[in-house]
Amino acid sequence: MTKNISAASSGKVPGLDPVPIFIGGKWSVPQTEKTSPVYNPSTGEVIAQTPMCGLEIVDQAVKDAHRAFADWSETPPVERCRILFRYKMLLEEEFEPLARRICREHGKNIAEARGDLRRGIEVVEYACGIPELLKGEVLENVARGIDCEMVRQAHGVCVGICPYNFPALVPMWMFPLAIACGNTFILKLSEKVPLTGIRLIQLLEKAGLPPGVLNVVHGGRECVDALLTHPLVRAISFVGSSPVAKYIFEKGTQHGKRVQAAGGAKNYVFVLPDADFDNSVTGLVDAAFGCSGQRCMAGSTAVTIGKAAERLMGPLSKAVGSIEVGPTDREHGARMGAVISSEHLVRVSRLIESGVKEGASLVVDGRGVKVKEAPQGFYLGPTIVDRVNAKMEIAREEVFGPVLNIMRFEDLDAAIEMANLTPFGNGACIYTQSGKAAREFKHRIKAGMVGINVGVPAPLAYFPFSGWDDSFFGDLHLQGKEAILFYTRAKVTTTRWFRHGEGDIWHKD
Repeated sequence: MTKNISAASSGKVPGLDPVPIFIGGKWSVPQTEKTSPVYNPSTGEVIAQTPMCGLEIVDQAVKDAHRAFADWSETPPVERCRILFRYKMLLEEEFEPLARRICREHGKNIAEARGDLRRGIEVVEYACGIPELLKGEVLENVARGIDCEMVRQAHGVCVGICPYNFPALVPMWMFPLAIACGNTFILKLSEKVPLTGIRLIQLLEKAGLPPGVLNVVHGGRECVDALLTHPLVRAISFVGSSPVAKYIFEKGTQHGKRVQAAGGAKNYVFVLPDADFDNSVTGLVDAAFGCSGQRCMAGSTAVTIGKAAERLMGPLSKAVGSIEVGPTDREHGARMGAVISSEHLVRVSRLIESGVKEGASLVVDGRGVKVKEAPQGFYLGPTIVDRVNAKMEIAREEVFGPVLNIMRFEDLDAAIEMANLTPFGNGACIYTQSGKAAREFKHRIKAGMVGINVGVPAPLAYFPFSGWDDSFFGDLHLQGKEAILFYTRAKVTTTRWFRHGEGDIWHKD
């Protein structure tokens, strides 16, 4: 242990949860100059303090992972997947406590927390198939008597840098597939929600993962920059805002790393006049206000075509008005919880006000919501802003809160043209009963993930999370076969075996 790490400390501060690091198979609480508060958004209370690690701790974690790589990369894939099978069972056994932990530190309701965790477990299930996923290719007689084979081998030390909005899913997008491929891993959890991720790794340790294969550090920009520039780090996975994703990609690649960096979004949900409006309203409400809008797949803008707005606005406003907002950290929590922090609450509220100042109509205003049983919580009610145009700040910026913009167009072509001008390219959806319109939309819309009568088209673990343009920086996405390609590199061997005397120019009778 370095002098910055207190190996003997339990990290228990009265009333606060410990936030340890994990290096070399040992948990400890570092004595850092700075910490970052972890809140329960439902109450506004501080529940933990995240240590902000610096260069020395990062260097120790990377070097320990580098030492562990030699043995782990030689561990047969079937043995790696047996650890993951045990891990999957432990996650199932502790499913409800983990979901409750997500509610407490993030503010999601219990159904959303269960979904967060379930989608993460699906990645673990996919990683359990690693002996099949890692198979290479062989071709005999590429030339007479010459064979060629390709195998995929691990890089070495890989890094995952996580956001706050999915405390279980996003870390599990990364480390299960990385270690299944034979890499070792450094996990940098969000300083805002570290408690769920810590428990995930404690269960992985219990499943039998050898020391050093996965290490955990915490911190801000100093910690991230140390990971991006460390000479022993080979690959970096990131999920967060687009400006930071661009920075991660550029700085990481400048230092010779392979990088996949998923950024933000401005996702459009088109509603045509022939849509099934009951299902459209249900889908829109979930897409816009699920997880309090704090997800990169949020359907933050409804694009109505022709007379669709006339049929949509009444039932949509009624549905939104019935959403209960309140604490989610209890047995029977509210349908929609708080946003992550008071600072984020101020930011989202300012964007709503900017829309009003620029001429939009405020149909439902969630800024005045009051939660009597938790007056210090970070609450913002669901908000609908109508008659938004593409030049408004609220239309350009990723709000990342419970706000639904309404944009009105007379025809589908003009709406698609508008949507394709956004710098983002994560998701786009359409509600219609017209196969022709759906086919036209699917073909022409510039987004990596498309939904047809589906409001949140986030793919399952065996497909890539395939954002485009400023929603993704890199060439190989998270999840699916692309993740296997990202966490490995190809080695091609060409082989020729000579028969006795064949090709021997020095042979003499």
